[in-house]
Amino acid sequence: MERWSLMAIAVLLALTVRWAVSLGSYSGAGKPPLYGDYEAQRHWQEITYNLPIRQWYFNTSDNNLQYWGLDYPPLTAYHSFVCAYIAKLINPDWVALHTSRGYESQPHKLFMRATVFVADLLVYIPAVILYCVSLKETSAKKKASTCALCILLYPGLILIDHGHFQYPLSLGLALWAVLCLSHDWDLLGSMAFCLALNYKQMELYHSLPFFCYLLGKCFKKGLKGKGLVLLAKLAGTVLVSFAACWLPFGTDVEQIMQVLRRLFPIDRGLFEACMFSSPTHCPDKVANIWCSLSVLIKIKNVISPRTQLKLSFAVTFLSLLPACIKLTVQPSLRGFKFALVSCALSFFLFSFQVHEKSILLVSVPVCLIINEIPFMATWFLLVSTFSLLPLLLKDGLLLPYAATAPAFLAVCLASFSILEKTSAEDLQLKAFSLSLKGYTSWFKSFPRIVRSLFLLSLSLMGVLSVLSAAVPPPQSLPDLFPLAVAVVSCLHFLLFLVYFNVVILWDSKNRGQKKIS
Repeated sequence: MERWSLMAIAVLLALTVRWAVSLGSYSGAGKPPLYGDYEAQRHWQEITYNLPIRQWYFNTSDNNLQYWGLDYPPLTAYHSFVCAYIAKLINPDWVALHTSRGYESQPHKLFMRATVFVADLLVYIPAVILYCVSLKETSAKKKASTCALCILLYPGLILIDHGHFQYPLSLGLALWAVLCLSHDWDLLGSMAFCLALNYKQMELYHSLPFFCYLLGKCFKKGLKGKGLVLLAKLAGTVLVSFAACWLPFGTDVEQIMQVLRRLFPIDRGLFEACMFSSPTHCPDKVANIWCSLSVLIKIKNVISPRTQLKLSFAVTFLSLLPACIKLTVQPSLRGFKFALVSCALSFFLFSFQVHEKSILLVSVPVCLIINEIPFMATWFLLVSTFSLLPLLLKDGLLLPYAATAPAFLAVCLASFSILEKTSAEDLQLKAFSLSLKGYTSWFKSFPRIVRSLFLLSLSLMGVLSVLSAAVPPPQSLPDLFPLAVAVVSCLHFLLFLVYFNVVILWDSKNRGQKKIS
């Protein structure tokens, strides 16, 4: 009873923080002609309600794809239609074709914010609660409420969903998939992940760990017996799930091809959101390797878009290959969760057309292992929030950022005593340290070094945050601070990628994992 009471308090506190953030500004508020992501979501409601399905993804006189045309999979469109149906009942002006473009009012803002709250309450928050309650380790069970509180107070997701404006449905469905797999409900987990992927194509970041984990389970069971049956069931589940989502588009091949072209517009180049024409001009700053390198090397001017695509694919594939091979050969739930982090981070750092918000696809899996490596998880989640700073400043979300990030750090310090969890064993590096014969003496000072680096990192992020918010940049370098944020964050992420891969590759014990048979 006490645990559920604490869990209820954690949820209530998390909802209060979300409500407070939602009172502020949102993406593109009062900034015509394109406004921002808030208007994009409203416009999709307008389009899906007023136009037949066959026109949702096509450029027509009633659907100008240059003005926030649908570029997410069918489940996003269906969700927009449901929201539009409710909006129409409340106020038809909110979704009136053409005339509702750029519509802004306090009642409509309240409605839109409420739709995000409902998505949180129905999908994301229940998944977090059940995940924390179902943690296998005895010590983790005692910390279920504190673990849930830390996950639900992660500032990056709150600021983007309830500030900038975005729905947590794809991440919530992915969490449900992880939860199902942790209980060996493989078919339900596969269906949940298919739904997540059909809500946002960026869930491809998580696709390989799901595939490799389930394939590894099939191998372990034997492909001449139970494994083959499981493989057939999984394949059938995926086919049925995709068929159900794409059924309204399945009668016409051109419809399917048009949707795919909208989902994967490869002609836009390697980093559409961060096309540097000079070191001092970057519309949006993404903390990945291509944008950081483009400060010095104009990649888009050196190689063609098609070659850029091949390059990003090759680097991404090579960077995630070790974790995927390990997971396939030695499938374990623990390895699966760490692989979700590693593979998503590889996609974020090296893949094609990355948006700064995509870091959330890495952060949510990191939340799932915060009970195992609280120090590194907290550090990563703070850096991921910091990497969003240029976007948050553009949206007028400085105050929520300045309040939620330190509060999150304080909660993690109180919940996990993270500064005391910096030994090689605490960071899951014991096996790695033992393999470094002749360097064991260096590991004796390892906790002190790690704590010092953490405090230095916090100081650097704090200074850059203050400079970005309060100090005008030099006229010759108008994007100096956003670029600094992107590069500093990228360097952090590269080191985190190395760390997570070391943990994965040197983990041979798979502690706390039941045998797959």
